[in-house]
Amino acid sequence: MQTKELKNQLSGLAIEDQLRMLVSLFPGKVIFTTSLGIEDQVITHKIFTNNLNIKVITLDTGRLFPQTYDVFSSTIIRYKKKINVYFPDYEAVEKMVTEKGPLSFYQSVENRKECCNIRKVVPLNRALRGMEVWISGIRADQSENRNHMDWLEFDEGKNLYKYYPLFDWSFDDVKSFVKDNNVPYNSLHDKGYVSIGCEPCTKAVKPGDDFRSGRWWWENDGGKECGLHIK
Repeated sequence: MQTKELKNQLSGLAIEDQLRMLVSLFPGKVIFTTSLGIEDQVITHKIFTNNLNIKVITLDTGRLFPQTYDVFSSTIIRYKKKINVYFPDYEAVEKMVTEKGPLSFYQSVENRKECCNIRKVVPLNRALRGMEVWISGIRADQSENRNHMDWLEFDEGKNLYKYYPLFDWSFDDVKSFVKDNNVPYNSLHDKGYVSIGCEPCTKAVKPGDDFRSGRWWWENDGGKECGLHIK
C-alpha cells in the first residue's frame, strides 16, 4: 500500500479509529514503543482501554530514572496489560563500560552515540523485526527535526510505516488529556523534565526552553536525537 493511500484511509478519523484501522490492515504487525513519558502514556491509555491488538514495548537501557520504573509499574497495575521489555545485549554493554568507563558518553558525541546505539537502537531494531507499522509519541513541536516530519511516513531503512498519533498535539493538550483521564505519568514532568530519557543524560529545563534542551545537555549542537528516529 502506498503511503498516500494509507493516509487517505486514516485521515479524519479519531486516534482510536486510526489505531483500529491499522490493526485491521496489518494484523499482528503493529507495534508501539513507549518511553513511559507523558505523550506515550496517552497512547498507551488509548491502546489498552480499547483492547487493541498492538504490541506495546519499552526499552530498558539500564540507566533509567527510578521515577520511570514507578510509572512503568503503575501503568501495568492500572491497565492490567503487558508491556514487553527489551534490554541491550549484555556483552556489548560490558565491553563498552569495561573499555571506556560508565560515563564515556560525556567525553564525546561519538561515545554518546555509541552508548545510545548499544542501549537503544539495537534493541529497538530487534523489537521492530517483522513489524509493518511503528507507532511513536512524537509531536511536531518537540524539536526542529521533528517539525519537519509528517504524521504518517514510510521508513525505507526499516521498511515499515511510522505513525505519530499525537503529531499535531501541543504539550498542553497532552497534559490535559492525562489529567482528565487520570493516566499514570512520570512525576519528573512536574519538576521541569519534559523529555525524559536515561538519568545521566537528562535534566530539567526552564519554562519556554527548547523541548529537547534537557537531553544530552552538555552537547552544543542542535541534533538532540539518539538515533531511534533518524532515517
